[in-house]
Amino acid sequence: MRRILPPSVNACRRIPGPSRRRSRWRRGAVGSSRSEQTAAACLPQPRRVCLIRLSALGDVTHLLPIVHTLRQVWPETAVTWVIGRREYRLASLLPDIDFRVLDKNAGWRGYRNLRRDLLGDSFDLLLLMQVSMRAHLASLCVRAQRRLGYDTVRARDLHGLFVNERIPHRDREHVLDAQFGFLEHLGIHERHMDWTLPIPAADRCWAERQLPGAHPTLLISPASSVALRNWPAGHYAAVAAHAQRSHGMRVVLCGGPSAAERALADAIKAAMPGRTLIDLVGRDTLPRLLALFERATVLLGPDSGPAHMAAITDTPVIGLYGVSNPARCGPYKSIDWCVDGYTPACEQILGCPASALPWGTRIESHDAMRMVPVAAVCEQLDRLIAAQTPEPARHTRSA
Repeated sequence: MRRILPPSVNACRRIPGPSRRRSRWRRGAVGSSRSEQTAAACLPQPRRVCLIRLSALGDVTHLLPIVHTLRQVWPETAVTWVIGRREYRLASLLPDIDFRVLDKNAGWRGYRNLRRDLLGDSFDLLLLMQVSMRAHLASLCVRAQRRLGYDTVRARDLHGLFVNERIPHRDREHVLDAQFGFLEHLGIHERHMDWTLPIPAADRCWAERQLPGAHPTLLISPASSVALRNWPAGHYAAVAAHAQRSHGMRVVLCGGPSAAERALADAIKAAMPGRTLIDLVGRDTLPRLLALFERATVLLGPDSGPAHMAAITDTPVIGLYGVSNPARCGPYKSIDWCVDGYTPACEQILGCPASALPWGTRIESHDAMRMVPVAAVCEQLDRLIAAQTPEPARHTRSA
């Protein structure tokens, strides 16, 4: 993913692609010709498949429809997933998957443990679905005949050295659609858009104790792991007040135990004197968070793991996007509910339209999230509530 630091006089200048010499060097690994795609479609169902997607929570959530599709199309194939320790706490709810966990904080010891865990295993197919050096090093622990990775345009961190086959390049698509490119390269063209994860009963009971009844609820997950993506606390407070005043909604803050998340939640509460908020920041686990989603009318938050996890429970998301492009990495089921500050931020901060920038460009500016106006978010909330409210029954007058 290309990062651009504003301001830039040359922001609209065409950024050159790979050189002709580099393209010729890697042409044999691209695997995108018609004959190669036809051959891939004719291959028999593999006995064992290994996926590598270590992080982050949002990207791991995107992989759920991929896994569900594989299990529907190749029911006899054993699926192993190499995943990060934190992300495993969420994905482990998925039954009948062989998870192998890499502790990324353990350094080289984590890779040694992963290698020992995979010792003796061999796979017909490896899907290397992450372009990071951590994922690449993890792939060295996997013995596989076919090692399928991204095309040369989307690859980075020496990705091509760890694969022997590539999916074709496709530009300007959502990251989830890009991951389905792996299956399409293998001849699987159907999609099972299923994010289902079973939520433990104990976590559902906890959520019911926190949020009893069926009251309309605005759940706010205000913090992203990337501080630039966070919306100002006063903006959250304004939307929360609007939800209470205009729709009589119960407003709930959720988030992890980090000091940054605690500070942002406290700032939101301080901006709403005299109003009642339910503060669950630092009290929910990932399964508990899913259970909270089930009891929420809508989730409000920036580009973060929870915004994508809400797809698991079919909870609509009003996504706040200024740093990154919602068309590329917005919550897949709620793209239409996102508030797009990215497009005006490209114009005002980088000085050119988003269409002139490489796909995946992020705006590294604290001003980017200020391009998401409070009024537009309140308007989206109004529209969403109206869409969920059933129309009153029409009574016909009897003759």
